[in-house]
Amino acid sequence: MTILFIIGVLLIAGAGALVARALALPRMRMSSQLRQIESYGFDGTDIVSDAPAADYSLRRRLNELAAQVGRRASGRGWRAPVSTIKLRAAGVYSIDPDVFHGYRVIATIGLPLFLLLTRPLSALWVLLIVFTTALAWFAPALLIETRAQRRMDRIDRDLPELIDLLIATIEAGLGFAGSLQLVADRFQGPLGQELRLALHEQSMGLTTDQALTNLLERCETPSVRGFTRAVSQGETLGVSIGTMMRNLAGETRKRRRQTAKEKIQKAPVKMLFPLVFCIFPALFTVVLFPALYRVIEQLG
Repeated sequence: MTILFIIGVLLIAGAGALVARALALPRMRMSSQLRQIESYGFDGTDIVSDAPAADYSLRRRLNELAAQVGRRASGRGWRAPVSTIKLRAAGVYSIDPDVFHGYRVIATIGLPLFLLLTRPLSALWVLLIVFTTALAWFAPALLIETRAQRRMDRIDRDLPELIDLLIATIEAGLGFAGSLQLVADRFQGPLGQELRLALHEQSMGLTTDQALTNLLERCETPSVRGFTRAVSQGETLGVSIGTMMRNLAGETRKRRRQTAKEKIQKAPVKMLFPLVFCIFPALFTVVLFPALYRVIEQLG
């Protein structure tokens, strides 16, 4: 009787666990989908919250205000907003170009007005206001440009290692999709982020070709372009992807060496300005000042 009682308790507990899992399954699926949506830059946790937080409501209103200001203040040339491609290349997925442009406009107008109302005008204060205005307008775009270029350089630097790992896994018997899934978790930098985003796109219904096309739009570099073209041609023509990857790895490393040589050739030109305006004046002062001082002293 004791054994039957224990078995009955275990069966009831198992049934309760299954019922609880069945009740929680929609919530788990929603959480999984929200995690996928978060990889695209949308904050999905606020969608299922019971009561919207005050900070989220304030942030949403500020974003709406900035978007309206950005759409009305958009222009061409130096007034043009930062493009979506540039923001995605910099790894900024959670903000729209109109919102980013609106915040730039608000900062450019608000900071000088704050400084203007803080204290009376003077020549130095006017220069400070002008400098603050230029900094508030050009610094965010320059920061995005610098970060995007840094991420693209790092992606180009890490891509040969990715291709080597893909070659090893493909020649071991895995398909390209499985190899990419296995390799993407081993990269933690910008390349790993872009690969995981491409895999999320595949899991949400896009084909491999479409996911790689979106990857190329986010990371417009010669190495990524060659990688996506090689994979697309290999899948379309039925060519061995392993052989194409091996040739692509050699071309990528050759392109990286050429880029390094190009940067070396530009180094003397970039060193000219600090040499002429920073190093040579101090050196001439230290070397020539004693002799000039003695000559002036003798002539005086």
